[in-house]
Amino acid sequence: MARSGTTKKVTRIQREKIEQILNAALDVFSIHGFRGATIEMIASQAGLSKPNILYYFDSKEAIHTELLENLLDAWLDPLEKLSPDGDPVEEICSYVHRKLEMARDFPRESRLFANEILQGAPRILEDLKGQLRELTDTEAKIIESWAKQGKIRPVNPYHLIFSIWATTQHYADFDVQVHAVLADRADGWFEQASQFLDTMYRATLTPDKG
Repeated sequence: MARSGTTKKVTRIQREKIEQILNAALDVFSIHGFRGATIEMIASQAGLSKPNILYYFDSKEAIHTELLENLLDAWLDPLEKLSPDGDPVEEICSYVHRKLEMARDFPRESRLFANEILQGAPRILEDLKGQLRELTDTEAKIIESWAKQGKIRPVNPYHLIFSIWATTQHYADFDVQVHAVLADRADGWFEQASQFLDTMYRATLTPDKG
């Protein structure tokens, strides 16, 4: 948490400084990871001095932790919107599209999260075991009930969710690879991916007519 918020109310100017630091840190961490990033890099990216950064945050880890805590809520939101009362195939495909939109709109955040996971999630492991696992269990039960009712084909709900994470976040986490392969066709990746994933998941989930 930002140091300035621990003792007194944060002013508008302080909040703007904090956001400036967090935005710069997001750039640095998403490129260099936690281990490769330094306070000096963040200060340079933010256009501030190192002492100015340390006035608001105790350490590099404090900045990283705040970014991750802010990110986790946003990451869970699309899954929380899965409605047990909606059409199952439409609900799951809508979730796919929401995750793909996040890959398009928040690539730095996705890479920040991926870097943390690759390091063994030292700063958010308890959140993964708690908040994320609880929500995934809840949504998996909904998917499982749809399958038992014959509203979707039988699927392992956890591996379905994992596959959605993998196929959507790929476009943010492996952005360089996607653009290298697509080259001059990369500008339309979102529309193409959206259509492809929608077709794939509908084919996987839609029950056979009989």
